[in-house]
Amino acid sequence: MLVDGKNYHLPVELEHKAYWALKTCNFEPNELRANRLLQLNALEELRNESYTNSLIYKDKTKRWHDARLKGNKEFEEGQKVLLYNSRLKLFPGKLRTRWTGPFTINHVFPYRVIQLWSKDGSSFKVNGHPVKRYEEEMPKDKGFEEGLDLEEAAET
Repeated sequence: MLVDGKNYHLPVELEHKAYWALKTCNFEPNELRANRLLQLNALEELRNESYTNSLIYKDKTKRWHDARLKGNKEFEEGQKVLLYNSRLKLFPGKLRTRWTGPFTINHVFPYRVIQLWSKDGSSFKVNGHPVKRYEEEMPKDKGFEEGLDLEEAAET
């Protein structure tokens, strides 16, 4: 360390006390090195354990989310569906729903193209993306109450 361009030296008393403290604590460089390696290994194990725990948590959360999704897009003929009206985005009403219908599926084509029948008897083709199932009564969640665990819900 430089102070005013000169090397800085500790007074002899402080050097002796520092050497004495090291000697009384019995610091062996090899033991210190081995102890530090053990500490680093323990830290690495904690990091790996927390990483696996986060993967387990993400997997459980994904399974819970996927089980509660209502976006099942497998449609069959004769099924009732609702169609999303994207034009209502421009002029939204406060309590106005953007889903119109129900429509009845006449035919399902490849690549998610669906032919729908309206109530007045006309038919038209739409993409399957803005279509969702029409539930005539309130759907009941099977085993997914707030306090229920994923594994318990899978068993029911």
